[in-house]
Amino acid sequence: MTENRQRQETTNAERNDAVRWSVYLIRTATNQLYCGVTTDVARRFREHQGSPKGAKYLRGKGPLHLAWAAPVGEKRTAMQLEYRIKRLTKAQKESIVNHTLTWQTLME
Repeated sequence: MTENRQRQETTNAERNDAVRWSVYLIRTATNQLYCGVTTDVARRFREHQGSPKGAKYLRGKGPLHLAWAAPVGEKRTAMQLEYRIKRLTKAQKESIVNHTLTWQTLME
């Protein structure tokens, strides 16, 4: 492997380590909770509020409110947590929003 390629792979690995993934819950006008993952919660929330890049599910369901967000680290962890949250009941999701259920508990 060439020195240049090794340097490029190291740079890519460092860039991936620097990215911090988060999971978030958005509350719609009808009190539904939408779960997603991102590296930038504020940007992603703005996208959901009216950008074509926002989730189709949320279109026309505003006003939207960011109900909860937590940095979780790696993309894999964020996606696993998103999957687990999406399988919860509404009451359990509300427990996350109210901080009576932690995301770490869901990952055990």
